[in-house]
Amino acid sequence: MRVAVAFDHRGVHLRERVLQTLQDGGHDVVDLGTDTDERRIDYPDKAREVGEAIQRGDAERAVLVCGSGVGAAVAVCKLRGIRGSVCHDPYSAHQGVEHDDMNVLCLGSEVIGPSLADELVKAFLGASFDGGDRYVERLRKVEAMERQMSNG
Repeated sequence: MRVAVAFDHRGVHLRERVLQTLQDGGHDVVDLGTDTDERRIDYPDKAREVGEAIQRGDAERAVLVCGSGVGAAVAVCKLRGIRGSVCHDPYSAHQGVEHDDMNVLCLGSEVIGPSLADELVKAFLGASFDGGDRYVERLRKVEAMERQMSNG
C-alpha cells in the first residue's frame, strides 16, 4: 500500500519507528517530513499535505503524528474525503477503517511509545473497509455534510 507520512516538530520523535514499521510491512512510503525538532513545524500544514496526497491519489492512506494526535485529527478532517482520527489503542485503529473507512491514522508522540505506535500502524494498515450497507449509508451522510459545509 502507498502510505503518506508526516510529522510536526513534536511528532518527529516517533518518525524512525513509524518509517521502520512501514518498511518492514512492504509499504511504499510518501515521506512528507519533517525529520527534526529543531524548528517549529505546525500540524495543520502537515495535515494539509497528507490529506492532499490522498486526494490526489499519491497515497491510499496516511499516518500523521503530532504531540497528542488531537490537533492532527482536527485539522486533517477539514479536508473533503479525508477521515482521520487519533487512535491510541489497536481496536480503534482497525475498527475506524472497517466501519468508518478511516484513511488517516493520527498518533500522539507524547502519549504513546514506539512499540504501541508499531502495533497501531499495523492494525490500521491491516484493516479493510467492511462495505456493509449500514457503513456505506453512514459515509454518505458524512459526505453530504461535507458538501453542505463547502457550499456555505
